[in-house]
Amino acid sequence: MQKLVFFVGVAGTGKTTVAARLADGVPVVFLDRDTVGGRFVEALLVEEGLDPDDRDSEFYKQNLRKLEYKTTEDVCVENLKLGQNVFMISPFTQELKSREWIDDLLARAGKTRSELEVKVVVVILSDSAEQKERILARNATRDEWKLEHWDEYWSSIKFVPEINWQLDDKSLLIYDNSGQLTEEKLAPIRAFIGL
Repeated sequence: MQKLVFFVGVAGTGKTTVAARLADGVPVVFLDRDTVGGRFVEALLVEEGLDPDDRDSEFYKQNLRKLEYKTTEDVCVENLKLGQNVFMISPFTQELKSREWIDDLLARAGKTRSELEVKVVVVILSDSAEQKERILARNATRDEWKLEHWDEYWSSIKFVPEINWQLDDKSLLIYDNSGQLTEEKLAPIRAFIGL
């Protein structure tokens, strides 16, 4: 059965790393929202005189977030229509809250739940220090506020986002990505996804 798998979670949990390791050698389209829309968003932010890595500004939220997510969604829909398995990587916080969003995406792709299996992997880190280290290691300007206000940021994040999609227990996996990512630790996610 065709698969659509979402890798969601807050910054620094390793969503992209986990998804990339699982995608290696598997027939799947890999859609990281940062890659799909990042260059355009950066250019538009610079044109506005803003930091190219700032995804927390009101300008980004009001003018660019939807554009970036919709573009990634459009690429996903095209690949689903072609019968491809798709990995979608991003927080998807607003989309997960909308019960209609996933159904609209499937309808645009001309797919039903009986033709396409939707799975969500929520990647979390239970260790504050490890998450901070990972965010520091990626050295992205967009993380400066988080790092400067770490205690406030850490206390404000929800490890598991609100998910209002109609998913059964077999379609949702919460994965703690603490420590080294080994093949042994990836095995249960591979089994969950079924690719």
